[in-house]
Amino acid sequence: MPPTALRSSSRRRLAVAVLAVVTVAAGLIVHRLGTGILGDIAGDALYAVLIYLIFVFLLPRSARSLPAALAIIFCTAIEFLQLTDVPSKLTGMFPPAALVFGAGFDQRDLLVYAFAVIGAMLVDAAISRALQSTPVRHS
Repeated sequence: MPPTALRSSSRRRLAVAVLAVVTVAAGLIVHRLGTGILGDIAGDALYAVLIYLIFVFLLPRSARSLPAALAIIFCTAIEFLQLTDVPSKLTGMFPPAALVFGAGFDQRDLLVYAFAVIGAMLVDAAISRALQSTPVRHS
């Protein structure tokens, strides 16, 4: 692998890690202060964006569609897992697990996850295009 690809990959991972921390902070704020349907939707969207960012971090050189597809599959699997008693048992043993596994199935969440991940992927692509079209200045 060329050194420029490694540097590019490292920069991408660093940027994604920073965005993930910001997303977690925003998610915790929404979890604490958000109310009603808007708070629920915002929390679900931030959760899906975080999962997308995690997959981008793990697969920095892949086509954006791969982390997006994996994020949607993961979020959907977690949502359907809520139809079982597994999340409540995990949350009983470790209460913060509720932030990952949720509390109950809601079909609306499936749409929110898909739209949030697709939105994150489109923003990711737009930012990357903008950065690639910016001329590099050497001093």
